[in-house]
Amino acid sequence: MAMVGIIVGTDVLFFRDRFWERLMVNIGIVLVFAAFYLKFLK
Repeated sequence: MAMVGIIVGTDVLFFRDRFWERLMVNIGIVLVFAAFYLKFLK
C-alpha cells in the first residue's frame, strides 16, 4: 500500500504531463521497494 501511495503522489505532484519521466520514476520506486523486500523481509 505504501508503494502505491508513493507512486500516485509522485505522479500527481511532479510528473503530471511528462510520460517518460513518470515511467522512469515509477520503475525506480518499484525497484527500491523490491530491493527492501528482498533484503529485509525474505
